[in-house]
Amino acid sequence: MAKKNVTVSLDGAVMTDAGLTYKGVIMEPIDEKCEGCERIVTFEDKKYCPTYAQPSQKWSKGVCNFATHARAGVDKAGKVKVNPLKASKRAARGR
Repeated sequence: MAKKNVTVSLDGAVMTDAGLTYKGVIMEPIDEKCEGCERIVTFEDKKYCPTYAQPSQKWSKGVCNFATHARAGVDKAGKVKVNPLKASKRAARGR
């Protein structure tokens, strides 16, 4: 099954004193870690994530699960993280 590329926009969003309001939620600008994500939408020269109102919260505990440019199971060196317990069990079974 192929993924559909859906363009998301902030139609109906209003800039207020509190920030960008979209569907009753105040949106915060994206975090620097969000750069490169396909979900980013520009509104009045600032970039916002229409999927999550507080992008910095999504990055506080690791990789954002909405990020299209990052994977959760990869460390900084680009290697996939392996659970040592599972790896030892696989080795014992001969896999």
